[in-house]
Amino acid sequence: MAISTQRAKRPAGEGQRRSKREAMSRVDTAWLRMERPTNPMMITGVLMLDEPMTLERLKRLIRERFLAYPRFRQKAVDTPAGASWVDDANFDLDWHVRISALPGRSDPRSEKRALERFVSQLASSPLDKTKPLWQFHLVEKYGGGSAVVARIHHSYADGIALVQVLLSLTDVQRKPEKQADLGSAWLKQDGAGVARRVGAIDRYMKLGGKVLGKGMEMVQDPTLATMLAKEGGEIGRELLAALALSDDPPTLLRGKLGVSKRVAWAEPLDLDEVKAVGRACDCTVNDVLMAAAAGALRDYLLERGENIDGVTLRATVPVNLRPLEHARKLGNHFGLVFLELPVGEPNPIRRVERVAECMNNLKNSRQAIVAFGLLAALGMAPAALQGVALELFSRKATAVATNVPGPQQPLYLGGSKLRELMFWVPQTGSIGLGISILSYNNRVHFGLIADAKLVPDPDAVIRRFGSEFDKLLYLALMGDWDRTFDAESALALLPAES
Repeated sequence: MAISTQRAKRPAGEGQRRSKREAMSRVDTAWLRMERPTNPMMITGVLMLDEPMTLERLKRLIRERFLAYPRFRQKAVDTPAGASWVDDANFDLDWHVRISALPGRSDPRSEKRALERFVSQLASSPLDKTKPLWQFHLVEKYGGGSAVVARIHHSYADGIALVQVLLSLTDVQRKPEKQADLGSAWLKQDGAGVARRVGAIDRYMKLGGKVLGKGMEMVQDPTLATMLAKEGGEIGRELLAALALSDDPPTLLRGKLGVSKRVAWAEPLDLDEVKAVGRACDCTVNDVLMAAAAGALRDYLLERGENIDGVTLRATVPVNLRPLEHARKLGNHFGLVFLELPVGEPNPIRRVERVAECMNNLKNSRQAIVAFGLLAALGMAPAALQGVALELFSRKATAVATNVPGPQQPLYLGGSKLRELMFWVPQTGSIGLGISILSYNNRVHFGLIADAKLVPDPDAVIRRFGSEFDKLLYLALMGDWDRTFDAESALALLPAES
């Protein structure tokens, strides 16, 4: 069973028959223009393989499957009149697909750190704007096999779509059968709620430009709030609520950004165990994982002497606005919500409860659609207004966090088994921390990316994810325990190595 390659078998010259210039959508334009030296707008992914991969085999996969999306032969051209996708007349696959080697030959831990440093360098380096904004780097002789590092600009598509694009390079068998489709192996309906949200987007986007302008004026003139809520209805009220949010509290996780990023990843968690905690706490897998992230950040901050009693940080979380079976369609189709991370709460179970409560409230709000409409409006707005709006909203969060569902069976890339899979999301404005969660082959993979000036040692954060989840697993599976019971005392009963 393999992915269909019918689209890759287009007649010669089909690319030339496409329009040489295609207007970029408003939302994609907004992501293109969010690029900053301190925050490149790239989604970076790593695929680790059990067996060696050759450069020629990888190029063949990219040529047949990745370039089956004609968009990836196009470069982004931005002008005051608007942004467009333009065919790259000098497209060179050799520039986009490269081979690299890590320095030295050492133990697995040192090898992992070397790959983290390599990915950090790539995540800190903007893509060449004169070419299509993507690259693949093949790392030879990693972990007994190979690793592939992919960098793709956010303007091409959102994280859900780009992860599915990367997975479209894979097969579910080492020797794939022709004309089979991988999509049915894991893409599922996202529920009727998605259709309802999508149906509301067009209506709200018509108000986007007007609401954005008045919302920014409201920062200087709060008397406009009543008018905005009245004229914009529900979208106005949601925007008013977002603008009224206080800035996130100062911690060592916020501050002036530099131009270097650091990435790290944790040992994967067992997805069945995460589901078991979710059932015990009557919440979702995502609630459990985000609570574990909050616990890891809490422990990191406490160790570094931060006073976080009662402190709540926020993360901007993308909300998918299309069915997952449409995830391979390029473009950005998601909104953003502000999720509270209760790092000041010492009780692990209560952290789960608070995250779940916040997420349930967000699911019943229009905040994600409001954000989508605002992004569309930003795509048309003058650069000065874009900068002010981006800074205004990014001050209200400390991190970007995303959770992408992946296939729950082993995959193969060019005949090599895919052992691990992870990715890192870009941060926007003044945000310097990104948390990425991806499930694959019944395991949950955590990735962390941070501004090097704020968190020079992201591994010190990410390695806490496992121990924080162990706390939840232990406490949740105790059963009907008294929620007023001192969780710290209970955790003292855990074995020392936990």
